[in-house]
Order: sequence, then C-alpha cells, then structure tokens
Amino acid sequence: MIKIYIISVWSYLLDQADVFFLPCPFKALTGFDCPGCGFQRAVLALLKGNLPESFQLYPPAIPILITLAVALSARYLSKKNNPLLIKTLFLITGSIIIGSYLFKILYPHMHYPT
Repeated sequence: MIKIYIISVWSYLLDQADVFFLPCPFKALTGFDCPGCGFQRAVLALLKGNLPESFQLYPPAIPILITLAVALSARYLSKKNNPLLIKTLFLITGSIIIGSYLFKILYPHMHYPT
C-alpha cells in the first residue's frame, strides 16, 4: 500500500516539476539557445524513465550526470584522489557538449521533433 502511495506522489511531483524550471538567462538576453539549454527537461525525462526523449532533448545530459557521479565518488568516496580521471571525464563531457551545441546550431531543423 505504501509503495503505491510513494509511486503516485512521485508521479505527481514529476508531472508538476516543469513549473519550477529555471529560465535560461542567455536565451532571455540573446534569443539564442545556450550550450546547456534543454538539460533540465532532459533530466526530467530521465526521471520519468523516458531515455529516448531525454537524449532527443539534450544529448549531453547522460554524460554530464555520469561525469558528476564518477567525479564526486572519485573525489570524496575514494581513498586515492585521481585528478587525471576527473580531468579526462570533464574533457570528454565538454567535447560532447560543444559537439552537440554545434550540431544544434548547424542543423536546427533536425534537433526538434516533428
């Protein structure tokens, strides 16, 4: 019984979460998407369990989350700090963000679903 209540509360919270999204200041000032536009919606889609929609909204969302999880665990949970691993993950994720942003700029018609 408690599981059903928890699942229904979780579902209700996820349905209402888009009300609390932060607006992008870069887009508000310039009218153009920033390299991070779509991250909040992509994470919400992941929380709802919709992986294809998350990837379509913002492809770097999963690499960012993986990088943060690995970097934080390597920094705080590991006895041996590994700065090379953290720097490598940040470089790879940064490259994915830049590549995705360039793709969004060069091929805008392919980014949005029809």
